[in-house]
Amino acid sequence: MTVDIIIRVLITAVVAYLFGSISFAVIFTKMSSNKDIREMGSGNAGFTNVLRSVGVAPAVFTLLFDFLKGVIAGFVGRWIFSTIEVTTADALLQELIIYGGFIGGIFAIIGHMYPVYFGFKGGKGIVTAAAMMAATDYRVFLLIVATFLIVFFCSKIISLASITCAGLYGVYTFLITFFFDYRAGVFPLRYVLLTSFLSLFLGVFVIVKHKDNIKRLLKGEEKKITAKKKKTNA
Repeated sequence: MTVDIIIRVLITAVVAYLFGSISFAVIFTKMSSNKDIREMGSGNAGFTNVLRSVGVAPAVFTLLFDFLKGVIAGFVGRWIFSTIEVTTADALLQELIIYGGFIGGIFAIIGHMYPVYFGFKGGKGIVTAAAMMAATDYRVFLLIVATFLIVFFCSKIISLASITCAGLYGVYTFLITFFFDYRAGVFPLRYVLLTSFLSLFLGVFVIVKHKDNIKRLLKGEEKKITAKKKKTNA
């Protein structure tokens, strides 16, 4: 079974990375303004920069499709791992399926950040990461969404909300899996430790991608979210 798992890890990683490399921020900005979003505003190929630099409609489409690609990558990983034949308890198969969702989601995020189709210059992966959470554990996802909304509505700064959620992702995963899965006898302790480690790794990865935002936050220079206003003729 070890060889089967390795093969599925490789297949999931490659498929998810290639799918995650589709940069919808670049695509929708090009369709809307015939410009490269990476040469506008902050230079980030993501929802926030599209909203500020291009407009609401392209930003909404970017948000939707970046989320969908994360969900799809996560479920593709789950499906690939669901084909593993196990001779022990069904709980092991369910555990492996969730790992498949993590692998698919993580590599989709890596593809989003470093897209092979767009010179390895992409976004920061927040929306796609949220999608991966939805595909792996809806309970953690709901906590992350609630946290994001609270921080955002208090600060009006998307990067601050995103960084806060990234920092709490591993914490939320540990608390949920330990108290509701391990303590209930659903999954073994290794499941808690492995999923918490993967969540922590991803959270740190996302925070590192926000290093420039963190510098601006510390200086009080990070901009609050505002949509680009269309010019009107007087």
